Amino acid sequence: MLNKKMLISSLSAITLTLVTNVSFALTPAEQKGLDISIESKKRDLDWQDSTADMLMLLRNKQGQESIREIKIKSLEVDHDGDKSLTIFNKPRDVKGTAFLSFSHPVEADDQWLFLPALKRVKRISSRNKSGPFMGSEFAFEDLSSFEVEKYSYKYIADEEVNGLMSFKVEQFPIDESSGYTKRVAWLDKQEYRIQKVEFYDRKNSLLKTLNFTQYKQYLNKYWRADVQNMVNHQSGKSTELQWSNYQFKTGLKESDFNRNSLKRVR
Repeated sequence: MLNKKMLISSLSAITLTLVTNVSFALTPAEQKGLDISIESKKRDLDWQDSTADMLMLLRNKQGQESIREIKIKSLEVDHDGDKSLTIFNKPRDVKGTAFLSFSHPVEADDQWLFLPALKRVKRISSRNKSGPFMGSEFAFEDLSSFEVEKYSYKYIADEEVNGLMSFKVEQFPIDESSGYTKRVAWLDKQEYRIQKVEFYDRKNSLLKTLNFTQYKQYLNKYWRADVQNMVNHQSGKSTELQWSNYQFKTGLKESDFNRNSLKRVR
């Protein structure tokens, strides 16, 4: 499916592309932030496709909790962002809900949500991408695959996070429709895995923090965090994602990610 060498070559060319799109060269801190992000992306190429199960735990400010059971399918796409299909299986009030996302490096992502109660597919517009996904603390734009071209970067410092020395990098969204002025990400220096991300709202105030824990390695290469916990500092709510049953290179195809078949997904 993927030409890995072509993908790595494309990532290596991103520096030139970004520099030529502005009227000045990158500062050393900007260049280092970009290099760290390119290296992180290069280390997670050629997984082709994957499936996984997920529990979504929604917690309100008082600590009351509700749980949703979800199936995730993902597809790596040559020279574009990844595709993903999210299917809700439980509880009954959300069963059959399906979310399809086509990520893109530069253009606005294409996203659709099928709501069985309405029996129709709703397209998520770019201006609504900062809205909450299914009542969770994750926004629609948080569900896109990480693409280096979506941000400009600035390396800040080396800091310890989750017991690991990590690069601290500011990420500034290129898309003006983003709900964030910036993200601050920590990537561990050994494996370049994201350990923590802070999200700053349009007023440049800290909005949310996402922590990645319990990493496991698959196929002797691909790292995935079993637990992702998003805390909203302004509302006091949180959403925890618990991942399990990862499978890679299962043979999924482009035709398995079709918006016209959203109503029939299982």
